[in-house]
Amino acid sequence: MKQFLYACGILISGFCFSQKSVAKVKASFFDGVAAAGYVDHGAFINCTGPNISLTYHSTKLILGMLPSLRIKEDQSDGTRNSAITPNLGAGLTFIYKKLVLQIPLYYNSKTSTQNGSWKMGIGLGYSLK
Repeated sequence: MKQFLYACGILISGFCFSQKSVAKVKASFFDGVAAAGYVDHGAFINCTGPNISLTYHSTKLILGMLPSLRIKEDQSDGTRNSAITPNLGAGLTFIYKKLVLQIPLYYNSKTSTQNGSWKMGIGLGYSLK
């Protein structure tokens, strides 16, 4: 009887562990991605924040928030904003193995001369995981 239970246990565990992995959806707070890129005549440096991701083999697609530092010189006359400002963006991040391609969206708030608008950028990075 003991040998029969062992044999059943081995067969069941072999069946469970031999299944092929399928695409899985997961929510997380940080994915270990650092990226830099271009948006609205300036640059950004960011990492991925809270997100929803879809993983399939060595490919990962992330939709989430992007805590960032935006680097852009203020071209206005008189008083100026800082060249480096903290910002929160949102967007898509595509990871293949360790290479990252990112399409972020950042909101530029309304000023006295321009309406508020969303600006799309592009960036490259590295996955630390």
